[in-house]
Amino acid sequence: MSSVEKPNDPLQETCLQARRVFDGILLKVDRDRVRLPDGREVLREYIRHPGAVAVIAQHADGRIIFERQFRHPLRRAFLELPAGKIDPGEEPLAAARRELREETGFKAADWRRLGVMHPCIGYSDEHIEIFLARGLHETGQQWDEGEFLELLAFTPGEAVTAIRDGRITDGKTITALFLALPFLS
Repeated sequence: MSSVEKPNDPLQETCLQARRVFDGILLKVDRDRVRLPDGREVLREYIRHPGAVAVIAQHADGRIIFERQFRHPLRRAFLELPAGKIDPGEEPLAAARRELREETGFKAADWRRLGVMHPCIGYSDEHIEIFLARGLHETGQQWDEGEFLELLAFTPGEAVTAIRDGRITDGKTITALFLALPFLS
């Protein structure tokens, strides 16, 4: 239990009724009726997500692999780390290995789990497992159907500068780099 979780938490909401209101290919939307700590009842809507992984893949010379990929909801391309959803029954490390290979064409000999992030806690249960991958060797990309991206490589310093100047705004990428910085020097 983390320092923010408490047994018998006075902030706990109790679910009284759960209902699926949308069942999509990737995302599910639920609407729950909950009892608040003061006894009132309210509705909570949120997105169910299968979970994802993000990979900081570092070359022997210290550069980190980034992708430039178009993201339809915001109608523009973004700089981000290799990442993707966890398939049903798939372990997070297996998903990280698969996503790195498919998107970048690299395999890694050394893997380290750095942590987890929750990108949208107000409306989604999504969690993203973050991994550092080293000992890279090229195997060839295997993009998913309809996937198009460009690969780039930045030093850790260049990546931090890209965050500060607004070229990198993706939350999972910023969080992953923050968690990885102690291991990247």
